[in-house]
Amino acid sequence: MKLIDLDSIDLLLLSQLQRDASLSNQDLAAQVHTSPPTCLRRVKRLHDAGLIERQIAILNPQLVAQVVGHGLTAIVEITLDRQDADALLSFENRVANDDAVQQCYQVSPGPDFVLVVHALHMPDYQALTKRLFTSDANVRNVKAFFSIKRSKFGAELPLSPGAVAASA
Repeated sequence: MKLIDLDSIDLLLLSQLQRDASLSNQDLAAQVHTSPPTCLRRVKRLHDAGLIERQIAILNPQLVAQVVGHGLTAIVEITLDRQDADALLSFENRVANDDAVQQCYQVSPGPDFVLVVHALHMPDYQALTKRLFTSDANVRNVKAFFSIKRSKFGAELPLSPGAVAASA
């Protein structure tokens, strides 16, 4: 993947899109002080370069729970017996392909992975543990923390328009 040069308008576009990707092109252009055609061309360039991976809707867990019931959110620490590159990649690929795993981080020091998982209820979580952890002979230790309240959730990466001027 070829890296692209970003200017302050690109960084402003990325910042605005991280906050609200549902903005119309006209509204986005107005917020970054550029014309709509220029805005559209720049956003397409950012997508094509892979800086914008995808656009998603973030659901309100309290309102969703009223419709489908309260689920479980767990932060799970995983320690493997073997940490060679193949063992790490194998585990990472397996959990990344499971819909219940929302986030997966390889970390150091401490456990090898930290996962954020969602399950409908405890029996669903137990099925997940059998599917992903107890069936894997390389998983040495699993430590789960169950969320009782989400205090903050975000996905914004810090971007500083001043960083472009400083690096130029």
